Amino acid sequence: MTHLTSRRQLLAAAAGAVFLPGCSALGALDAVVPRDTYEGRAGLAYGDLPRHRLDAYLPLQRSAATPLVVFFYGGAWTRGERGDYRFVGEALASQGIAVLVADYRLSPAVRWPNILDDCARATAWARTNAAQLGCSPERIFAMGHSAGAYNAAMLALDPRWLQAHGMQPRQLAGWIGIAGPYDFLPITDADSRVAFGWPGTPPESQPVVHVSPGDPPALLLAPQDDRTVNPRRNTLGLAEKLRAAGVPVRVQILQGVNHATIIGALSRPLARLAPVRQEVVSFVSA
Repeated sequence: MTHLTSRRQLLAAAAGAVFLPGCSALGALDAVVPRDTYEGRAGLAYGDLPRHRLDAYLPLQRSAATPLVVFFYGGAWTRGERGDYRFVGEALASQGIAVLVADYRLSPAVRWPNILDDCARATAWARTNAAQLGCSPERIFAMGHSAGAYNAAMLALDPRWLQAHGMQPRQLAGWIGIAGPYDFLPITDADSRVAFGWPGTPPESQPVVHVSPGDPPALLLAPQDDRTVNPRRNTLGLAEKLRAAGVPVRVQILQGVNHATIIGALSRPLARLAPVRQEVVSFVSA
């Protein structure tokens, strides 16, 4: 299994999926919503380290009931920059949903527990500061794509990460996993092996082993034709365990997208590929 969801791949997939005269693949994803439809706040610090930064995308019309999504990008836990995912923040902010796109430390400088600690720190920061951002601290959602979906899953299912920062998974209103790896031992991808210290990777590194009654509701989306993360083992396998534990879960295996374009489908230019934005907005707004 590989987790190759780099910006280059996403843009290449976008270029192959949509043609806009005079518009590059970068523009096709980023120039999707006029900036006067949301308030942007860049480089907010959620911790002391250089990678402890996030960008906020806040609907102009928001209230104490406005939901707040904390988004984690993919990239095999080895690469990624929050600025490359402006299209995610804009897409949801235009629908009345506030978004925080968070950076986190990456492998090989750190390993998976450090990555999850950063993500938990960012999520706890979101809850603490939600009211100051004009949002609801009771409607915090963790969301991620690819490796970022793993991060969101672990925060929702394994309580030790959020507990370390004064928060419980049950305080999440829900979580959203898009094309995520949730059950991927043994590890075959070279980058992921480093991030997880293979072959000494403990079983408790896998989200599927942490499912229990009372977990937050989940929305799981995956491409039917995903050659990077097996949707049957990961998305459908996790959904089965959640349902068996009585956890509310909505699952959609989508046609017309692949591992990269499923997240690109949040943007306006690629929205025709699959109803990703509709699914996320419906879940968060319920």
